[in-house]
Order: sequence, then C-alpha cells, then structure tokens
Amino acid sequence: MSEPQPFTIDIRQQVLERIRQRVRDYRWFPAPDSGGEWQFGMSTRVMKDIQSYWLNRYDWRKVEAELNAWPHYMADVDGLELHFLHIVGEAGGKRPLLLTHGWPGSFYEFYEAIGPLAFPSKHGGKAEDAFDLVIPSLPGYAFSGKPSSPIGQRRTAELFDRLMHDVLGYESYLAQGGDWGSVVTGWLGFNHAQAKGGGCAAIHLNMFGLRPSPATPTTDAERAWMGKAQAAMQAEGAYLMEQATKPQTLAMALMDSPLGSAAWILEKFHAWSDLSDGDLLSVYSRDQLITNVMLYLVNEAIATSVWYYAGFYMEGGGSLPEGERVEVPTGVANYPGDTYMLSPPRSYWDRGYNIQHWSDMPKGGHFAAMEVPDLFVENIRNWARTV
Repeated sequence: MSEPQPFTIDIRQQVLERIRQRVRDYRWFPAPDSGGEWQFGMSTRVMKDIQSYWLNRYDWRKVEAELNAWPHYMADVDGLELHFLHIVGEAGGKRPLLLTHGWPGSFYEFYEAIGPLAFPSKHGGKAEDAFDLVIPSLPGYAFSGKPSSPIGQRRTAELFDRLMHDVLGYESYLAQGGDWGSVVTGWLGFNHAQAKGGGCAAIHLNMFGLRPSPATPTTDAERAWMGKAQAAMQAEGAYLMEQATKPQTLAMALMDSPLGSAAWILEKFHAWSDLSDGDLLSVYSRDQLITNVMLYLVNEAIATSVWYYAGFYMEGGGSLPEGERVEVPTGVANYPGDTYMLSPPRSYWDRGYNIQHWSDMPKGGHFAAMEVPDLFVENIRNWARTV
C-alpha cells in the first residue's frame, strides 16, 4: 500500500507518431454492398470519417491538457498500481463517490459529469449535493497497472475498497457503476458493505450486474425479459465469448492495429447507445470517440482490457450466493436506449438488491454518463439525497 502520488498524462511523441502512422497506413477493403451500413459490424463510411479526422484534425496534446485539468494520481494497492482521479469538490473531504467504468469505456466517460457532481453550485445546482469524486481506471485499463494474469470484478472491488479506505482514508463511501462497473459496484455492496467491515454505504447502478441465485424467472414478465435478453446476447454477445475464452488471440490482432481497435470499440458505441436517428456522430463528438480509443492505445492497454472478461469467469461469474442479495441501499437508473444489456423487471432486481431508489430514464443508453451527462448527474443527486 502506498500514498497517492500525483500523476500527469504525458505520452511520448514517438508513441503518438507510431499510432498515427499505423492509422495512416491502414489498408481498406471493400464493404458489403447489401444490407444497412451497420448490418455486418462497423460502418466503413463512419470509420473512414474517423480516420480522416484522426489524421487531419485530432490533437492529442490538446486533449491531454484537458484530461490533466482534473487531478490524477497513482497508488500501489496490494502490489498493483492503480490510476485514479481524485477531486475534492464542495463536499470538502466528505460524501465520497466512487465512479467505475466498464469496457469499452474508460475514466473519460465521466468527464462531463465531474464539474456538476463535484462543484454543483457552479453548474446551476446546490452545494449540499456535492461529492468528493474518485474515478479509477480498472486494472489493466488506461494508466492502471497491468496484472500478470486476468483478474475479475470481485478482486477489483477488493482493490477499490482498499483504495477508498486504506489509501484515501474514507471511512464510508457511495459507489456507482455501469457495464463492468455495475459488477464491481455490486461486489462492493455485497462483500465490502459497512456491515461486513468495508466502507461501502450505498450503491447506484445503470446496468444489471450481479444475478440472484437461483436465476430462474418466476413471473411472466421475468420470463419475457429473459427471452429478449438471450436474443440480445445472441445478436450482440459474440465479442464477449471471444474476450472471455480466447482474449490473447484477439489481443494480438488489436495490438497491431489502432484503426482495428477503434472499429472494435466504436461498433459497440453505435450498437449500445441511444441513437434515435441511428447516427453515432449525433450523440458523440469525433474527439470524444477517438480520445476514448486512445486511452486503450497510448499505454498499450487494449490487450489487458480484454483479459478482464476471462477474469470474470475465472472468479466464478456474477452470481450471488443462493438466497442472498446486496443489502446496502441500492439505486437503479433504467436507461431505455441500452438494447444490449436489457434491464429485467423490478421484481427480478429486488431478488438481488435492496432497491431504495428506482428511475425509468427518458433517454440514454449503455454509456449514460457520456451520452446524457445532465440526466446522469441529476439522477445521481436524487439518489444520493435518499441515502
């Protein structure tokens, strides 16, 4: 365990030039001339647009300065270097909130929410709604250390609880997560609740993570949801099985192609976001999309990020012990545009979590903090007032 050390993102120029050269040298091939442009995966038209912007307008050094505008730190936790942002806002060292991202996201997902959450009075809110924010990179992601072999979300929860309690000195904290962050946050609420000697006081989720045991649906609504969820997994989940079973094979391909890594990531942003008009670039800016991809490339984290899926199954998956549930007060934001990881009926959630705050959101998808930051912030504030 070590004291937090200030960290500045400063990527060597030769790394940036190598990535840029690989993007420039990408060899295009014909796209299918039948079906919609997204029917067979990443749109060639959109990817060529991204390539052109990447080469001609994207400025990493400008982005780097924007990323460094909030304080970053590194700390050794149980022998693994964790990268995290720590923003002490108007809460003044109190009311800490741990925000955990997933794949293919990053700590950058939360950037537009940082100011309103930490300094609400500067963003049309009230000072009493302020949080201290801790936003880590998952092990093997962005600037966090690379584990020597895959680790999963249960172990990550242990590391994050120690980060909050032993490194940063918070006796108790709130935790929020989506995607893998929902699984990490679920384990924080189950294994590291204050009643069990940890520091987690309450959790908020924007994806259904840990499953109850037994997982068998018991109502018509639950059975209908499970059928739809299985169909969605069949249509969208091939990447998951590859990353869970043969991550090293995939990693070898992705490590060699920045544009290939971008396609692998951005196709998911298109498929999982709330795109009412079907246009990826109407929800995210090109700078946002490329920056999120770059956080997998500049520190060669794309390989170890896909290991994280294998770690999930090596830990035994995401099922709670039979008959038990996460008992810390739980908030849920149900975003309608997440058509991949479909939220189950409230009755199914109740079997796994002590739901105290539920919101059916008007819009937004899988990457809620990045897609609809204003709605995300307001929902977090409303939930935290009930804790």
